[in-house]
Amino acid sequence: MNNKKIINAWCLFDWANSVYSLVITVAVFPAFYQSMTAKAFGGNEIKFFGFAFNNTVLYSYSLSFSFLVLSFLLPVLSGIADYSGRKKPFMQFFTILGALACMGLFSFSGANVEWGIVCSVLASIGFGGSIVFYNAYLPEIASPDQYDAVSAKGFAFGYIGSVLLLLLNLAMALTPATFGFGAEAVDSALNIRVSFILVGLWWIGFSQITFYYLPKPVQTKAINFSVLSKGFVQLKEVLAQISQQPATKKFLAAFFFYNAGVQTIIYLASLFASEELHLPQAKLIVTILILQLVAIVGATIFAKVSEKKGNQFAIIFILCVWIIDCVCGYFVQNEYHFYALAAGVGIVMGGIQSLSRATYCKLFPENTTETASYFSLYDVLDKFSTFFGTLCYGLITQYLGGMRNSLVALSLFFLVGLVLMIQVKSKKLV
Repeated sequence: MNNKKIINAWCLFDWANSVYSLVITVAVFPAFYQSMTAKAFGGNEIKFFGFAFNNTVLYSYSLSFSFLVLSFLLPVLSGIADYSGRKKPFMQFFTILGALACMGLFSFSGANVEWGIVCSVLASIGFGGSIVFYNAYLPEIASPDQYDAVSAKGFAFGYIGSVLLLLLNLAMALTPATFGFGAEAVDSALNIRVSFILVGLWWIGFSQITFYYLPKPVQTKAINFSVLSKGFVQLKEVLAQISQQPATKKFLAAFFFYNAGVQTIIYLASLFASEELHLPQAKLIVTILILQLVAIVGATIFAKVSEKKGNQFAIIFILCVWIIDCVCGYFVQNEYHFYALAAGVGIVMGGIQSLSRATYCKLFPENTTETASYFSLYDVLDKFSTFFGTLCYGLITQYLGGMRNSLVALSLFFLVGLVLMIQVKSKKLV
């Protein structure tokens, strides 16, 4: 408990896997996907297993599908992990799955859209699956008074690590000749596709340090067929416990709604910049770098705010800023507006994610041993709310036209989350 070496190793997993979050889901792949599919099919209308889709809408739906799968998969896995004591092996399996899927995107050319979507879905499942076991270690390695600081430190590690790799990707995009890429390689986007290989290698490589230092279980139990349903049984028990905890119940309801907005913006912001503002790949990467660097500062600032004013005050303040950001996003007209908006999003992006995780830990019953099952519920809500948010975004974009209307709709998620968060009553959060 509170061992600096173990905490740093735990935080290093954020360093390892955040390159997926940044390069694959935010900065590089979405715009690359949009550009390559439009080039291969002569426009934004594409064919996916014989069915016609708008390429942006299809990408949004594919994200929704991956999070829906995770919503049902995670209870089974976390139940097994809690019962058997095998958090680390599951964490390792999903890390390898996600990293290999990222490497598989190297073969995506635009015309083979099915391959690109399958790999992106598997990468999303790998990332989401590993996170539930990663989060479950937090109450095992840090005392409650350290949750905010350790959680923020993990996100800060993630932002710094992902920015370093993104800078290399930016250099490869802007000066391909420096890295030995000729005109033919640039024409086939080889310099961009290599970045997907680097993400997988980075993810697998640095995570080995985390796996080496994280504590091993005191005892393990054999896994048999009857254990497969144990996760849902434990999830039901956790829900029954939470039904008797009004503050936790209200917080999770608030989290569901505002997280739908947060995750949808994170996953689809680059598509908005590419399609609505026609921002080139290099400028988009620069924008994301600004966002990430500001997010490091934001996560640190709001950890201090929560320390002084409490988690509830900090989250309420952050949600107010998110609502303003969404409304401002509707009026964005050029790249400079988008840069300003990215800075506004960045300052609250790191804060809302780290504080949400820490707040949930603080609301755990004292001396609970079912940390994976508790975090399974948290992650099920995380994934299902992301499914809900990205699905709504895709439907609104498809039937109302344009992504600006979808952005305004997301502000309603933050508003509902704000109203619910105000109603949370707990001395642990003030």
